[in-house]
Amino acid sequence: MGQIKIYGVKDNLNPIKERLSDVIHSCMVDALQFPSEKKFHRFFPMDKEDFYYASGRTEAYTVIEVSMFEGRKIEAKKQLINLLFERINRDLNISPQDIEITIFETPKHNWGIRGLPADELTLNYKVDI
Repeated sequence: MGQIKIYGVKDNLNPIKERLSDVIHSCMVDALQFPSEKKFHRFFPMDKEDFYYASGRTEAYTVIEVSMFEGRKIEAKKQLINLLFERINRDLNISPQDIEITIFETPKHNWGIRGLPADELTLNYKVDI
């Protein structure tokens, strides 16, 4: 399971939301073997005056937070991060300097999905990759 939040300046984020969602999802599928139908993305387009960031970044600065079950190997998470930098730069022309990624992992028993704690669900994909 993965929930993804994407933050950015609304004038830059809104026009690319669909394409960015597709790119992020392709990275999740390729790096973490997520099923293609498991796409849970939330966009948070912000006014410029509400989104502060460090010097050296542009108005394309984008924060991506991935919340997922714990259990993936470090190599798989690094592959996800590298694919995100590579594909967002290639497909959307956003520099890696303007992308920040954070992965939050929690135990399955901390998730409630479809009326059950997630550790009681039967998943159709692997987490321990």
